Amino acid sequence: MNVLIRLEQHGDVAAIHDITERAFAPMRYADGNEQDLIDRFRDAGAMALSLVAEREGAVVGQVTFTEALAADGSSGWYALGPVAVEPGLQKQHIGSKLIEAGIAELRARDAAGCVLTGDPAYYSRFGFRPYPDLSPDAQVAAYYQILPLRVSAPDSVISFHPLFYGPPGQ
Repeated sequence: MNVLIRLEQHGDVAAIHDITERAFAPMRYADGNEQDLIDRFRDAGAMALSLVAEREGAVVGQVTFTEALAADGSSGWYALGPVAVEPGLQKQHIGSKLIEAGIAELRARDAAGCVLTGDPAYYSRFGFRPYPDLSPDAQVAAYYQILPLRVSAPDSVISFHPLFYGPPGQ
């Protein structure tokens, strides 16, 4: 499948919201608010990188990266997620292309590494590995994973951006 991976543009916002909502609706592990999470990051200026997949002029997928916070104060950490693909186009490697392009951009930024919560069987193909001993308290340790980039291995808890856990004041 021929898709173009590019930076998010202002005109993509509604399509990203709708695709994310549809993509996560049938997922039993999803909170159902992933589209709102992306909007929260964008509205707060907390989105470090947003890439979209475009096919025949239409946005068909998106991946979000935000800054992550290292307990030891080190910089250059990012968090991946959510990533969403139009339901009828899933399992065609669009999500993989988005993730690979995002990781390539993080490498170009000399990032220390990237964290996520997700299925280890899926994300291991990109080099993510479980680090249950470094999992933040709010995460399920079995699904917390890190991809070291500039560093050989993390030695500190890396937490998600505070907005990941909900709007301020909640």
